[in-house]
This record gives sequence, structure tokens and C-alpha cells, in this order.
Amino acid sequence: MDGPQQPDLGLELAPPARARRRPRRAEGGVAVAAELPVARVCVDLSPPHLDRVFEYLVPADASDDAVPGARVKVRFAGQDVDGWVLERVAEPEHEGRLLPLRRVVSGEPVLSPAVLRLARAVADRSAGTLADVLRLAVPPRHARVEAEPAQEPAPPPPDPGAQAWAAYRGGPAFCQHVLAGGAPRAVWTALPGDDATGWTAAVAQAVAACVLGGRGALVVVPDARDVARVCAALERVGLPAGVRGAGPVARLVADDGAATRYRAFLAALRGSARVVVGTRASAFAPVADLGLVVCWDDGDPLHAEPRSPYPHVREVLALRSDLERAALLVGGHTRTVEAQQLVERGWAHEVAADRAVVRARTPRVRALTSVELAREGAAAAARLPSPAWRAVRDGLTRGPVLVQVPRAGYVPVVACGRCRAAARCGACHGPLGLDRADGVPTCRWCGRTAGDWRCDECGGAQLRSVRVGSERTAEELGRAFPGATVRVSGARAAGGVLAEVPGTPALVVATPGAEPVAPGGYAAAVLLDAATATAGAWLGAESQALRRWLAAAALVRPAPDGGEVLVVGDGAPRPTQALVRWDAAGLASRELAERAELHLPPTARVVALTGTRDAVQAVVDRVVASLAEPAAVVPVEVLGPVALTGDEDVLERPVRTLLRAPLAAGRSLTRAVAASAAVRSARREGGTVRVHVDPVDLL
Repeated sequence: MDGPQQPDLGLELAPPARARRRPRRAEGGVAVAAELPVARVCVDLSPPHLDRVFEYLVPADASDDAVPGARVKVRFAGQDVDGWVLERVAEPEHEGRLLPLRRVVSGEPVLSPAVLRLARAVADRSAGTLADVLRLAVPPRHARVEAEPAQEPAPPPPDPGAQAWAAYRGGPAFCQHVLAGGAPRAVWTALPGDDATGWTAAVAQAVAACVLGGRGALVVVPDARDVARVCAALERVGLPAGVRGAGPVARLVADDGAATRYRAFLAALRGSARVVVGTRASAFAPVADLGLVVCWDDGDPLHAEPRSPYPHVREVLALRSDLERAALLVGGHTRTVEAQQLVERGWAHEVAADRAVVRARTPRVRALTSVELAREGAAAAARLPSPAWRAVRDGLTRGPVLVQVPRAGYVPVVACGRCRAAARCGACHGPLGLDRADGVPTCRWCGRTAGDWRCDECGGAQLRSVRVGSERTAEELGRAFPGATVRVSGARAAGGVLAEVPGTPALVVATPGAEPVAPGGYAAAVLLDAATATAGAWLGAESQALRRWLAAAALVRPAPDGGEVLVVGDGAPRPTQALVRWDAAGLASRELAERAELHLPPTARVVALTGTRDAVQAVVDRVVASLAEPAAVVPVEVLGPVALTGDEDVLERPVRTLLRAPLAAGRSLTRAVAASAAVRSARREGGTVRVHVDPVDLL
């Protein structure tokens, strides 16, 4: 050949890739589907090393039903397990032999592509597995409900306007942006109000704007009482819940039962319901063409999932807003530190009222501290001091009065009447309490009675109350105000949690979160035991106390109508002053700045590893080694291990180690923790390890 030659580089050319043989038959001679014969399946197994896709052949007779999102049964490790079909492909990636699907449980595609992407993102954010998240996202199947015919979509509602948003800076603009198909993100500090101006009306108007714009909406609230209130507000704007999933609004609450919950899930999946209102698990509801997600009262502990991988509704909806380009509204009467960070980072905009509007819409708040009550003399030590007694007496002439008590029960904690030492159970050393005035002391941990109790310190047998619960408070108020009707609302009360009380004069004693709504609002509210409400060394204790107080105060009439709130006791100064000023955003901003200085969540990513000492240490060592590699270079701090209990056996004592990294490196940290947990699972290392990203009980 003429001309310069290409020099021989001495490289051995790889043989041409062998074309993969298209599978025709599975084991046992089962005919395989002619098109897309391979199903990629997520197997419902928890071990982290199995958090990947497995491939199975699709039998020809199951091809029509084995659609992406369908439930299937597959053979895995010698047993039949559940799974979801993620996709169908023409050729497998696995070089070996594939097993066929055992059977298709249902041809209903219950796992939509959008929910699958969300579940994967939540699993990665929480260092968990896809299967664990899908158990939270997809409710159990109910065959009879699944056989019911799909309902026709309801027509859009009339335009209700945005009157409830007129009091907020940026409120009407948010609704207009949602109506136009945009995806604004807002953190909303709600004002007290009635059915026409309160938070339920504002949420309903925002949802109606989204539906009028041709998209679906999702509203997640803490409990079933809030679900009922939101559904009632939606009905007032022309979006009724309907009967048996026939309306434009689906109510998705676990307490409604398996059949009702699955019917609501299918209504959203099939598109007959454009709006879903529900509690924690509804954050994964398969709403078609999602345009708005709402998280109400994101500081409520009910929004935190207690099962692995422990996702929080606020984080799930924020991820969903990004993935599906939907508007996000995080609202509440208070402002959480996490929501404040979204505002200060510029990721979301603040929607709040001016101070003049706040003063006109909120009740007058007074703090009855020991300094305020100094002139009362010995009467200042009373649990219901004179100013509070007068406020209750005057309030009963105008309507119902709310009394919030931080603890349930009768006398939940008792002590020795002679030396004041805490009364403890002789079997497990748990605290003793009384369930009624003539009751026998009972352990709050193991339930054993202590009828022959004697103090270990002085030998005394008399008991005195240390903490007074809602039942005892109701009893005392009944004696202090004879003739007044006394109602008790709480999970442990005889009547349970009351959703609503009449607007007639009565005393309503409630624990935090169980305050019923009164038509027209309460005439007054007394928040007892402020010191107990703000006690606690855990992260966010002050913000949580303010959230509970504001939730009760928001049910009281505004100051121009005579509404008054009194907080009794020497509570922590910062939440007390924030309540008096009605300035939750100020407290959240100050606490966020302090957490930034201390490198605490949400300004840093912290992963808590809890379990046996050797198992936790093995996971930590692998994480540190992987993040120290030149390709990673992620600064990570190891805090601990710290023993969690006082057990005598030091080797078996559970410990907790914290791994902390800057927020920008949070994804690398959680990925390394998940990889280390997968190695531990594959090697079947002994002991136990629980992984929790940004736990609430950090301190």
C-alpha cells in the first residue's frame, strides 16, 4: 500500500460482541411472550443488598397482564415472593438462565412511573431500599374493589376566587401562578379564621385553582379530623368527595379501612378523582398530571413515618414537586426550622400577612409567668392563678373556653410525699402514676401495680402529684366552676378525641393536638403548665411547644372580638415571647442560625446508626473508608458511639453513632451508608443496625 501506514499500537482487538439469543422458552417448556419477553421486577424483600432489579421471563399467557406497574409473584431463593413489574424489555442483561414469573397477581398497574421515580428518590435520600418505600406507597390489594368499574371524571368546579388569600403577601399571586400551570413553591404562615377565611378555605381555593387549570392536586394533613375539614372546604368550592369514589375528591386515610382506602387509591390511579386528601401515606398517591402538593402543619410528628426508611411528608412532597414540576405549598400556623431553611435558601417564597393584619386576626396573648404574678403573693403558686381564673369565668359568659394540658391521664407522675423523690417501679424502675383519685399506683412502663410501694430513699408510703393530667384538670375545673359543662378531648379520654364542640358556654380540656373546633371560635384559652410544655433537651423542643400553643390559640376569637389566650407557668422565654408576639418565623429563623453554627440538621446531613456496638462500628468503618478515597473526598465527622441505656451487659448494650457531613455532601454520605449496609447484608454480619437520616430525636 502506498503512502504512510498507521503504526501498530500493539493492542489486542476484542472479539465482536456476540448477539444475545432471544429467549423463546422458559424452564419446564413454558412459552415466552413474543414481544418484550423480559420483565424487570422489584422484589419485595428488605435486605439492602437485594435493592436492585431482577429479570424474569414473561409467560405468553400472562403477557397482556404483566404490564409495568402490575403486581406479580416470582420465585426467589426457593420461595414465592411479591414484586412489581418495573418495565418490559426485549433482551435481558443477565447472561444466565431466567426463571418465568410465577403469576400475575393483578393486571392493574398500581405502580405508576411517577410514583416509581419518587419512591426511588425517597429511598436514595433516606439511605433505604426501594421495596421498603413501595410498601408505604402502594396499599394492599383488595380484589373485590379492583373489580369495580372505573368512574367517569367529574367536571371542573366553578372558579371560587382567592378571597382567603387576600390577607397574605403573595397569596393571590401564588393561586394565579398555579391556575396558569406554573410550579411556584411557597412556605405559608396561616392566620386564624373561620370557614370562609381560615386555612381550610385557603387550601380549598388553591386546589380549585389547580383543578381549573387542568391539573390534579394532593393535600396531606396530620390526621383524619383535618382530612374531614379539608373535604368539607373543598365541597364548599364545588369539589365534593362523592360516594364510593365517584366524586372529584378521593379521601385516602388508613383508618377508613382496607376497602375504602384501596377504592380511593384506584380512583386517583384511574383518573376519576383529580384531588386526593389524606394523611401520611397519601404523599405517594398516584394523582394524574399533578399540579399542586400541599403539606399542612409540617411540624406535626404524625408526618414522620415510623417505619424504615423513615421519610417525612415534607421531604417527600418537596422531592415530588421537583420530579413532577408541581407547585408546593408548605403551610401551618407556625413555621418549622426546616421550612424556614427553604425560604432562606431561596428555594421557596414566603407567604405571610403584614403585622397589622396579624394583630387584627389573632387573639390577645398574655404570659402569666412568676414575674407577672409576683404581686399575687402565695396565690401565684396555684396551678390556675387568679388572672387565669377570671379569664375563664368571663369567657364562660360569652362562649366555650379551651384549656390545654400538656399531659394526658389523671396523675401521670407521682413522687414521695415526704422527700419528694420520684416514685419508681420495684420491677423495672419505671415511673409510677395514678389513673384515678382512689386508684393504685401503676408503672407507666411495665403496667405492674405498686399497692405496697415505699420510698427507697426515706421509707415513706405517701405519694404526691408531680405532673397533673387532663382528667385530673377537668375534675379540678369542675369543682372550681360548679354548674359549667366540662368536656375532655384526648386519645385516652372516655369520649376520645372530639372533632367539634358546640358554641355554647363550656369548659373544654384537651391535650395538644386534640383540641376540637368550636363554631365562632373559643372565647378564651388557657395554656397550662408552660414549664412542662417547653421542657426537654431534644432538638426542636421549643419549636414544638410553640407549634402546640399556636394550634390552640388559632381556635380562639380575634382580639377585636374579645378573644384572649393566657399561657400559665415559667416556660422557656423564646417560645413564650414568640407566642405573645405571634412571631413563629422569628423563632424559626433564630433557631436555624444556631443550628448552622452547630452544624445540625437541616443545615447539615446527619445519619444516625443505632444497634449493637460491633455491627455499628463495621458499618462506620466502611463509610469512612469509602468517603476518604481520592475520588470522593467527602468530609465526614464521626460522633460516638454512645450507649443508649444503662444495661449491665456492656457488650450487648445498644449504641448510637452519628455521621455528619456538610449539606452539599449529603447525597454522597447517604449513598455510602446505603452501600455499607448492603455489604453488611450480603455478608450476613451479626448484630443489628438501624439507619435513620436526620432523626428528630437527635439530642
